[in-house]
Amino acid sequence: MARAIRRLRADPAPAVAHPLIPELEQLAQATLAGGTFELRGLHLLTHRIPLTLQVLVQRRDGQDISLDECAGLSTPLGDALEAAGLLGETPYVLEVSSPGVSEELHDDRDFRSFRGFPVAVLHRDARGSEARCEGLLLERNDAELQLNIRGRIKRIPREAVLQVRLATASDAD
Repeated sequence: MARAIRRLRADPAPAVAHPLIPELEQLAQATLAGGTFELRGLHLLTHRIPLTLQVLVQRRDGQDISLDECAGLSTPLGDALEAAGLLGETPYVLEVSSPGVSEELHDDRDFRSFRGFPVAVLHRDARGSEARCEGLLLERNDAELQLNIRGRIKRIPREAVLQVRLATASDAD
């Protein structure tokens, strides 16, 4: 019987596609079905020794998942993997984690957490056309979104904001 070494990670690494992925995803979804959590992704990293299976889960209600909750999911997922025998006798590491921070900011908590970070904003201008701007996130309140663009404060009415994302290197291109 394969032996699983269970480990928790905060930031999953990129994955390599593998033919077992669809079966492993079905198994993980069946194990999580009817519970508080849902599968967000699954990666099988065959270049690691031992092989590493990363299972990304999130709470169905959108709240953050805790480290204790990840640890609690490790046992039923590991037991289901062992029972199904999909990995055979191959030793593997099972990592259960959250998918991490999304690039798009949605709720007040996101806007507080990323105050001062570079963001890209898609919004409607005064003529109703879509416009895009980038700057440092200063604040979002009930009335407006405030950005620092090269030392000047830009105020965008909140109802005109379509999307706010953390700026990435590709945004500068």
